[in-house]
Amino acid sequence: MLKAFRGKLLKVDLTSNKISTEQLDENIARLFLGGAGYACRYLYDKIEKDTKPLSPDNIIMIMNGPLNGTFAPNTGRWVICSKSPYTNIWGESNCGSWFGAEIKKAGYDGIIIRGKAKSPVYLEIKDENVLIKEANLLWGKGTAYTTKRLKELFGNEKAIVACIGPAGENLVKYANIISEERAAGRTGMGAIFGSKNLKAIIVKGSNTNIEVHDPDKLKIAIKNARDTVKASFGTQVLTALGTSGGLDMYNTTGELPIKYFTETEWEKAYNISGATMAETILTKNRFCHSCVIGCGRRVKIEEGKYKTEEIEGPEYETIVSFGSLLLNDDLKAIVHLNTLCFDYGIDTISSGGTIACLIHHYELGNINSEEIDDLKPQWGDISLIEILLKKISYREGIGNVLAEGSNVLAREFNISKEEIATVVGLEITYHDLRSNFGMAIAYGMGAAYRGPSHNACDPYFTLVGVPLEEIGMEIIDRYSDGEGMAKYCSIDMDYRALYSSMIMCSFCNPLPSQNAAIIEAATGIKCDINQIKLFGERILTMKRLFNLKMGLNIANEHLPNILLKPFKSGGSAGKTPNFTKLRKLFYEYRGWSIHSGKPSEERLKALGLINL
Repeated sequence: MLKAFRGKLLKVDLTSNKISTEQLDENIARLFLGGAGYACRYLYDKIEKDTKPLSPDNIIMIMNGPLNGTFAPNTGRWVICSKSPYTNIWGESNCGSWFGAEIKKAGYDGIIIRGKAKSPVYLEIKDENVLIKEANLLWGKGTAYTTKRLKELFGNEKAIVACIGPAGENLVKYANIISEERAAGRTGMGAIFGSKNLKAIIVKGSNTNIEVHDPDKLKIAIKNARDTVKASFGTQVLTALGTSGGLDMYNTTGELPIKYFTETEWEKAYNISGATMAETILTKNRFCHSCVIGCGRRVKIEEGKYKTEEIEGPEYETIVSFGSLLLNDDLKAIVHLNTLCFDYGIDTISSGGTIACLIHHYELGNINSEEIDDLKPQWGDISLIEILLKKISYREGIGNVLAEGSNVLAREFNISKEEIATVVGLEITYHDLRSNFGMAIAYGMGAAYRGPSHNACDPYFTLVGVPLEEIGMEIIDRYSDGEGMAKYCSIDMDYRALYSSMIMCSFCNPLPSQNAAIIEAATGIKCDINQIKLFGERILTMKRLFNLKMGLNIANEHLPNILLKPFKSGGSAGKTPNFTKLRKLFYEYRGWSIHSGKPSEERLKALGLINL
């Protein structure tokens, strides 16, 4: 068996109440490693186009990676994958916390869950002792109470919980799974838990010994990688200011989304920046398992309406979602709204984006007050946001529409999709593509992955100087929409696909050759720069094949006009990418058909995927 893996997956059938294990498929692991790549190849054979995501037939997989537990830098993450109830294509949510490491300590490379329990249950894992337990008393409770109560019932405060809140129970299409104040967000994995009557998983493992291929070489490779990461400018900014450390710069360059993507400068942006958080409410950094960066924020509000003891602070995407996107400059209120979303178990990007969409179209006169429970939406109205988050989580009134997302809102009120900031039905994230043309590929071609994402392709980050020249990512003009940008983003997307399988945080960027050395020393798989590139291309292509099987076509790869209208002022004034051109060049570079969207037989053969 390959080294660094546990060699088995935990299988849970909630319909039959059956628990078993399955041997890790070494052939899949050699081609895709672990994490999302392994899950995608596995689920490709199990899920069909007509599989309903919220039915008992859908399968959901939780995976760690081969490097999890080795203390390679920032490899403590875990991923949860399935067919998304929100987009009906590949669903993938990546999360920090210590949950993935605890599953590996318990002896598993992942968990496969299918079926539906007759009544609410939770899964309890103590090494090889796995039980399905009744959870009626937890149903309807928020994630904070659920986490606390499960640890009490388990009898060990150090056990790790992943659970859903009311949003997941009520099948909100963008419900999250929350683990220790970290979120597996975006594609509605929490709704799948809810559809299966699965409230939570609690796990405590005892085996910390990971057998690796070459311990001495691995130790050296890890040290080299850690030294590189610690010395980088990006790490220093993230450590000092968190993920929102670039917010002030983004406001200057036009990258910061403001007032639902309709404005390019906001004089109040500094009030919600990472620097302001550090100066006012930050108490300490938060580190995920094996992290050397510490971008997480722990905050405390000493007084006032939002007074709270130390809690998890909001990340950049949440700060934009409930800040500049809604013209709210009250950082303490954003902390409060973030905490509400954690407890409801609801995605902050999609909920904030959908609420902003509602306010925008109410302001334009496309929606009337009597149609939305007599609410009168205004920009920056915190009480309105609180009301709407609760309505969404419990599907009350207009919340029942908003719980389906921006596209359903548009359909309900006869609003053109050109005025809705979504791609394949998923709200885009918060790096305006008019300021960085590579983000047009990250969003428009995000259907190659799970939908628009700043993690699947991150030129907004890598173009500031991340050292990836070894794999062909030469720094390029951010306003380029030629062959160079198409190539840059294609390589970027492949590399981040590899990250989803290793599984490593995208803020952690050792040299690619250092990652190759870690993979080889840990697993025994021969790995160099060429192999790194092949791994990434194979994993991304696998996700593409899954999406094509689910019915994706090139018409889905479309950017709405609201994202492409040039601004008249600000850092990106007069600029917008030619997405049609970029998409064509992206297809040509990858060897995909511009007509069908399918990879060429030549590329599929080179990747070992020709028979799929």
